[in-house]
Amino acid sequence: MGLHVIFQATLVAQLVLLLLLVMSVSSWAIIIQKWIQLSMARKQALEGLERFTKARDLREAVHSLGGDSSSPLYNVAQQGVAEFNRLKEAGNSGDVVVDNVRRALRQGVSESMTKLSSSVPFLATTANTAPFIGLLGTVWGIMYAFHQIAQMKTASIAVVAPGIAEALIATAVGLFVAIPASVGYNSFLSMMQTIEGELVNFAGVFLNRVQRELNTSRGSGAASAPASGVSPGAAPR
Repeated sequence: MGLHVIFQATLVAQLVLLLLLVMSVSSWAIIIQKWIQLSMARKQALEGLERFTKARDLREAVHSLGGDSSSPLYNVAQQGVAEFNRLKEAGNSGDVVVDNVRRALRQGVSESMTKLSSSVPFLATTANTAPFIGLLGTVWGIMYAFHQIAQMKTASIAVVAPGIAEALIATAVGLFVAIPASVGYNSFLSMMQTIEGELVNFAGVFLNRVQRELNTSRGSGAASAPASGVSPGAAPR
């Protein structure tokens, strides 16, 4: 019965339903993909932070992250290591090194979160627009029903029912598309806030390691020796 009504609907109503179908399929694909990606990213961040914290020095800590470029810690560590080595080889003071590494780590956190948040705004767009797109189909169905009444010059239920059914289907489909997208969007926002917190914690631990490394080098009189630095390729290898 439902499919029959859809096939008998006007072209505008069919286009509305087709658009909602495309939005629904896209939303579910994003929801599944993002759930897997964010769940894995959170696990990688927690495990990586634990290994990094337990390491004896900065070099060992960076090596402990492994070479998984899918980890949200990967880009943060790369930014911090590259900046640390560049400044240390240039012979900059400890304060300059710490300030610049802090900015590099902040940039790494921002880039990692940007990567993780890709496609999520589409869910917000779907959640906000799908009900209105369905409402468009509803309004068009009601207009079609009144047009049929005017043509047939009768208010018989047999004349009115197809248009009303078309209108109700568009409304129901619009809500069916919007609700999962809204739930997914809010869930992913919460997950990304948790991951961002872990990345900020990692950046703080990394910066503490840098400060200890500088203090150790200063105490041994080798503050400018590049040999005590960490290779920018250490994080991925």
